[in-house]
Amino acid sequence: MKRRKRSSRWPPGPTPLPLLGNLLLLDIKNPHKSVQDLEKKFGPVFFLQIGWRNMVILSGFKMIKETLGQKPEEFIDRPSIPLMKLLKRGKNCEGIGFAQCSNGWKEQRRFFVSLLKNFTMGKKTLEERVSGEAGYLCSEFKSKEGSPFDPQNLLCRAVGNILCSLAFGDRFEYSDNTFLKLMHVIEEFLKEVTRNLPQFIDTGSWWLSLFSGPHHKLQKQYGNISIILKEMVNEHKKTRDPTFPRDLIDAFLDEMDKAKGKPDSSFNEQNLINILIDVTVAGTETSSSTLLWGLLSMVNHPEVQKRVQEEIDEQIGRVRSPMIEDQLKLPYTCAVIHEIQRYADVLPFANPYMVHRDTEIGKFVIPKETVVLLHLSSVLKDETVWEKPHEFYPEHFLDADGHFVKREAFLPFSLG
Repeated sequence: MKRRKRSSRWPPGPTPLPLLGNLLLLDIKNPHKSVQDLEKKFGPVFFLQIGWRNMVILSGFKMIKETLGQKPEEFIDRPSIPLMKLLKRGKNCEGIGFAQCSNGWKEQRRFFVSLLKNFTMGKKTLEERVSGEAGYLCSEFKSKEGSPFDPQNLLCRAVGNILCSLAFGDRFEYSDNTFLKLMHVIEEFLKEVTRNLPQFIDTGSWWLSLFSGPHHKLQKQYGNISIILKEMVNEHKKTRDPTFPRDLIDAFLDEMDKAKGKPDSSFNEQNLINILIDVTVAGTETSSSTLLWGLLSMVNHPEVQKRVQEEIDEQIGRVRSPMIEDQLKLPYTCAVIHEIQRYADVLPFANPYMVHRDTEIGKFVIPKETVVLLHLSSVLKDETVWEKPHEFYPEHFLDADGHFVKREAFLPFSLG
């Protein structure tokens, strides 16, 4: 990328080195801590240079709210990420999580909104699928008969099953070989994606992708996931009824039929595979990690666990499962769920944005095509907003009368 001369209103930041930029300042195993240290030195808006690419970091609730709240139209695009091209994510097949506006994002957004509406109104709603899977998970817990066990794998399988029911039309038994194979390759892929070099490539240093290294393992794991998903897509092609789509795959195949003869459409088989990977990989990791933090919080705070159980017993009982409509009757339970998400902080950074024109942020001007990264941890732990930001404190979401209050600074998955 061609370097641009910085104006006098460019944000402050550390001096970059030739070629590497500020890479050596980042602790790749804990980039969150590195960014925290830089925030203390340079303030809530500062720049980093990663390779040849300029990046601006925004932190703190006040700055992020003012920026995205007042100029949301400037932050709807994503940067081009070289790693994605190594994973067969080129033109019209970028998936959904990192797709650029000019490359199928709007088309896929409309598709997903329609899909989720159909699931809400269908024979078996998404809520019912979640509730049913919770029952299977509880049965697995009970089968341990009080013996110690690691719940992480079971939580991943439960969350994975809910996503599978959306994508593939049905859940799997926890012992199903295909399901276990899929969960295993997803786990291996997530391990590789956290290695050093792929993280560098992900930030935009295209030249690093030219060298051999861990990103080749990442490509291999991505290919392994793709093989399993392609088999499922091929099975759907044999059994689907175009008049009655069962799931995401069927609905997408219907759109592919409509898009025949349109070379610029994002409805193609490679994009279907990439979207299925986005749904299963990203959704499984964030949700299962949040549930694991929830269990840990209940163990570490038995008084909270007791109060939640008492509220559920009083308002719902133990005969049926809680439903979304019960939320108004469970203010303390809702507060605890929100506090688990805030305290767990499972997504320290939002997916990167890219401004498509010169944009003012506070007293600074961010040039066109600059990558902007939101430091969500700085919002969830903002000391100017939360009473006890570094403690597990459900009262963050309760008013003086014990009613549930949703806080503006509750942004576990970004804003907008």
